Amino acid sequence: MKALKEPDRKVNHMAASNRFPIKGFREGLLIKLGEGDWDEIMASLMLQIDERQDFFEGAKISVDVDERVLRAAQLGKLRDSLSDRGINLFAVLGRSAVTQAVSESLGLFTEKTIFEQGGKREAAANLCGGDDALLIKRNLRSGMSVQHPGHIIVDGDVNPGAEILAGKSIYIWGNLRGLAYAGTGGREDEIICAMSFSLPKLRIANIILTNYSLIDNLKKVPKKAYVENREIIITDWKTKKIEKKTNDSK
Repeated sequence: MKALKEPDRKVNHMAASNRFPIKGFREGLLIKLGEGDWDEIMASLMLQIDERQDFFEGAKISVDVDERVLRAAQLGKLRDSLSDRGINLFAVLGRSAVTQAVSESLGLFTEKTIFEQGGKREAAANLCGGDDALLIKRNLRSGMSVQHPGHIIVDGDVNPGAEILAGKSIYIWGNLRGLAYAGTGGREDEIICAMSFSLPKLRIANIILTNYSLIDNLKKVPKKAYVENREIIITDWKTKKIEKKTNDSK
């Protein structure tokens, strides 16, 4: 029995030590998977997701597998494992013709099928050519300021007096109580996501959230803020509408 447990410890150690880089795009999250044994990569990915299950639940995820050749059983298991966690596998990106064909047979998007969809061209540009996200693994205290021309992901809380300014979208794996300013270059199609909003200062491009009267009544679920008709809309992560807020443009 002792000999049987050793491999499990090794796999768990590798899974715990491996963290995959994440990009944000309009359709959800893009995770770049590394090289190595596929079963170990799967275990590591599931561990990374399970650690933030409330945040990932209901999200659309695309995976970049580069030149890896994946068969139907492997991609099917990945899709099912994500589905069991309430996550939608949206697309599989990679250079292998075999992987692309298998992905399409399973109804998943690839670079090819995305570009063939006229309405998906902008999403494809974000998927395939977006800037790497800046990942911050700490809480942001009062007086701290983070600026980045691309996406910003914070693995922690953003406390009152702290600020995040991103040229693209903002993803916070914690409580947002400070300033979050997405789309600093004027792009109104960026979003702000957090596990919870506690009287945050939200701004997307030139649109500012100003009415906080009902924010305390929102359910405690991961939330997303985006601009629609020059107003900031607050929804849960599954895009079910919760409340529309009144905003001023600056």
